[in-house]
Amino acid sequence: MSFTLRIRTFLFYLLLSASAFFWGILSVLIGPFLPFRARYRFIVQAWCRMAVWLARVMVGIRYEIKGLENIPERPCVILAKHQSTWETFFLSGYFEPLSQVLKRELLFVPFFGWAMALLRPIAIDRSNPKAALKQLAKQGHERLEQGAWVLVFPEGTRVPAGQIGKFSRGGAALAVNANLPVLPIAHNAGEFWPKEGWSKRPGIIQVVIGPALYAESTGPRAIAELNDRAFAWVEQTQREIGALPPTAVPIDTAAPV
Repeated sequence: MSFTLRIRTFLFYLLLSASAFFWGILSVLIGPFLPFRARYRFIVQAWCRMAVWLARVMVGIRYEIKGLENIPERPCVILAKHQSTWETFFLSGYFEPLSQVLKRELLFVPFFGWAMALLRPIAIDRSNPKAALKQLAKQGHERLEQGAWVLVFPEGTRVPAGQIGKFSRGGAALAVNANLPVLPIAHNAGEFWPKEGWSKRPGIIQVVIGPALYAESTGPRAIAELNDRAFAWVEQTQREIGALPPTAVPIDTAAPV
């Protein structure tokens, strides 16, 4: 990474951190008095779009998106590839309102976490997989009934670029039980915003939204089949955009949901 890019990356993180701090304070003060949808737009959508914009301006991370025509009118379960923090910002800013499955510990971060708690996230305890699955099933169903998208990273954690983790069935189970589809999303954000370290690389992130996938029946077998189809689509699309080598095999990330 060049010296200039190092400086720009440092300034990017400085501005991002400062904006998160001040926006968190403002959100905690204003958010409770806003209706939920307006609260989401103010606290999450505006800041996340700013973060994506800041990454483009400061470190040259742009994006192209394909498959917008595949987005259903009614909110459903989003099953997205997880490589970096960028897709969390992007998806939270693009789909609204959106309820995200996240680590419970994030809600304890002063101001930022408190603001997140106002947005009805599904905050799970990753050390207790069984409880996490039950929580996703219950709260996820409630969020869908309330008209919110539910974002699930079925790999359970960020997986480095060039790899793919096995998909947990929690998101597929939620969709089947709610009689809604899953919306698979593939991308290569990890090539420009790596999982490890602070380095960034200029370039164009390819985001591909797949067709909404519906279960063909009900029950455990339908859940497994839908999850397999979603994984197969994401895996194939990752290969097509050059984000996954032909010889790569799924790794076990022990995802709780």
